[in-house]
Amino acid sequence: MKKSRILVSAIASVSLLSLSACVTDPNTGERHVSRTAIGGVGGAGLGYLLGGLIGGKTARIVGAGIGAAAGGYVGYRMDEQIRELEEATAGTGVDVSQTPEGDGILVNLPDVTFAVDSTAISPRMREVLDDVAASMIQYPNSLIDVMGHTDSTGSEQYNLDLSRRRAESVANFLVSRGVARARIETIGYGESYPVADNTTEAGRAQNRRVEIRITPITQADVNAAY
Repeated sequence: MKKSRILVSAIASVSLLSLSACVTDPNTGERHVSRTAIGGVGGAGLGYLLGGLIGGKTARIVGAGIGAAAGGYVGYRMDEQIRELEEATAGTGVDVSQTPEGDGILVNLPDVTFAVDSTAISPRMREVLDDVAASMIQYPNSLIDVMGHTDSTGSEQYNLDLSRRRAESVANFLVSRGVARARIETIGYGESYPVADNTTEAGRAQNRRVEIRITPITQADVNAAY
């Protein structure tokens, strides 16, 4: 598994250097590499080079009041959590991997998506999120980003709001299962970062999604926060 993660990171880094197209993040005003310009499956992977935790790590550590494991134990625990999440979600279409930056876990739900113009969590999505929530509770020393997306149907502004509401819907579900709300931040990216072709119904369905990033907190992070 480690070799495959290293390969993913290397490919992502090389690909990023070869791209010049950028977009402005509608929530922060920052300029980032555009997944729309990248397109397809490659865009899905490179999207997580957009930056660190939503809202910054230090303030969120203080706000959540979480601790940390020391040194290399964080990496060991992250590997264990990835393995357990993979086992728990096997056969569901959920992809669990290390982020390209190597500092967190990406839970991608490509086959567990939303109906058109909906924020409702389907029974199938509930089953998957139950397992994800249980893992978050078992490994409490981490921060969680929930990122909402839409297809290209409708106006950009409407889709931005819809993607935010989708992220909030998933966050609220995780909280209802016992995950501390202080650990979670949400963001909506609207239609900006598709992972499939918006000209087909199958592609649009894949783009109506939420992705979750779990970032374990190290002792160095805690020391910097206090």
